Amino acid sequence: MSDVSAPAAGQNTLVLIIEDDAQIRRFLRTTLTSNGYRIEETATALDGINKAALRAPDVIILDLGLPDLDGLEVMRRLREWSSTPVIVVSAREQEHDKVEALDAGADDYLTKPFGTSELLARIRVALRHSARVQGSDDAVFEVGDLHVDLARRTVSVRGEDVHLTPLEYKLLTTLVRYAGRVVTHRQLLNEVWGPSYTNESHYLRVYMGQLRHKIEADPARPRYLLTEAGVGYRLWVD
Repeated sequence: MSDVSAPAAGQNTLVLIIEDDAQIRRFLRTTLTSNGYRIEETATALDGINKAALRAPDVIILDLGLPDLDGLEVMRRLREWSSTPVIVVSAREQEHDKVEALDAGADDYLTKPFGTSELLARIRVALRHSARVQGSDDAVFEVGDLHVDLARRTVSVRGEDVHLTPLEYKLLTTLVRYAGRVVTHRQLLNEVWGPSYTNESHYLRVYMGQLRHKIEADPARPRYLLTEAGVGYRLWVD
């Protein structure tokens, strides 16, 4: 995983924009083209699904409030056949909206209005995660001082071995598998503890706290294991 590179801006990276707000589309078009991305855009859900199939974009930017179909339904339809990274952009600010979009298969969620730097950073992370998934036969994950050898089941930070309990290790490797993506509380609880624990959010708080104390230089200001308030956690890779 450590040597897999995402497509870089200016190297034929295609972003599909599915957004009905002309002003937002203009902002996205200007921002992305000036940073070397190619773009395809549409204002409707059904045309967006068709373009996703025909053009095979590297990243999709998807609005939830589309005129012909709700963005969540678009997300679900895309995930029936596509693993292309999807970044949802929406004016919906409620936590349950974010959770719904992420559980439906979105890779990330940006609340309008958002800045240029944040948008570009999220796109880079989405591309990097996609590249890692495609190169998932590599059993070593590295970001900064954190080194996870999935084959040997070892973890080290700044060259020092870190002893993790089985549940701590499973939580970390689950986040590694989705590195760069927001993983919801429900998804983490299901994958680490099992389907009967999906409402036990306190388990996550306790184990994430333990994991941060073992991995982060400053657990109170984590660099790697980031909280997405009310939604879940993200292993940051940018």
